[in-house]
Amino acid sequence: MRYLVAAACAVGLAIGASGATAPAFAADPIVLKFSHVVAPNTPKGKGADKFKELGEKYTDGKVKIEIYPNSQLYKDKEELEALQLGSVQMLAPSLAKFGPLGAKEFEVFDLPFLFPSVAALEKIQKGPIGKELFKKLESKGIEGLAYWDNGFKIFSGDRPIKVPDDLLGMKIRIQSSKVLEAQMKAYGAVPQVMAFSEVYQGLQTGVVDGQENTPSNMYTQKMHEVQKYGALTNHGYIGYAVIVNKKFWDGLPADIRGQLEKAMAEATAYSNGISQKENADALEAMKKSGKIEFYTPTEGDLKKWRAASKPVWDEVSGRIGKDLLKKVEAEVGAK
Repeated sequence: MRYLVAAACAVGLAIGASGATAPAFAADPIVLKFSHVVAPNTPKGKGADKFKELGEKYTDGKVKIEIYPNSQLYKDKEELEALQLGSVQMLAPSLAKFGPLGAKEFEVFDLPFLFPSVAALEKIQKGPIGKELFKKLESKGIEGLAYWDNGFKIFSGDRPIKVPDDLLGMKIRIQSSKVLEAQMKAYGAVPQVMAFSEVYQGLQTGVVDGQENTPSNMYTQKMHEVQKYGALTNHGYIGYAVIVNKKFWDGLPADIRGQLEKAMAEATAYSNGISQKENADALEAMKKSGKIEFYTPTEGDLKKWRAASKPVWDEVSGRIGKDLLKKVEAEVGAK
């Protein structure tokens, strides 16, 4: 077997008359490494497995897809660099990852209480704005293929959380994002950037007091076993972008690339279709465990959360792009 990676000279690729890279040995299967940081039994994990199944089927075995979940290959901070170097061909990082990479516009997805529904999100991701954002990645050597949904975030902590003031002084784990840092500071919390794979231990040992995540991520990582309280705020969104090394992707034969695009489209529909159910099932399982107590905010509570969040929009609008934020607000009907 051989691996198609970014550096053509290192992996036995032939250069065709057109200048595009092409496989040197047609009989050898193309190996595509797909790495991600979450468990296999999450919506993203199941989506990755579905892509493997369909991709290998549609290419008649000409492509071998290897799935590496749970940060088996790379930690959060390492995976994008690995993709750019060609050490891995495909990733599905959270949208928050692209800000530190230089594509700060993606941080619009981190804004609290911006998206009122999954339908509003899809309107952005499937429309011109979503395509425009993917274009921002091309100069980084990255091709954006699809947006995968993971749902809305809830809080958990070692003490009850009902309104923003309850987070005062709490060390809350976040992904690396200037927007999420501003959000936690607006709530009076102390933001702590930590790799996803380290959150359970961080909560267990008290390095952090709480975190924000989707129910499916919390449940599959067993965070509910080391947190006493949760709040069903649905305050923010976690989504992923399935991305691929651009040189690798462009170097595939057109027919193979088309078959993988078809597999990705179907895997995307599958993954996004199960996201809401997976989160609902995970929340129910955590409730039944008896290890964590969840609070459902009242409308009065939510007004306090929204009021505390609005200054974050104002603070980071310049970083994200005021015009982009206005376009997103107009599309989703945010206030």
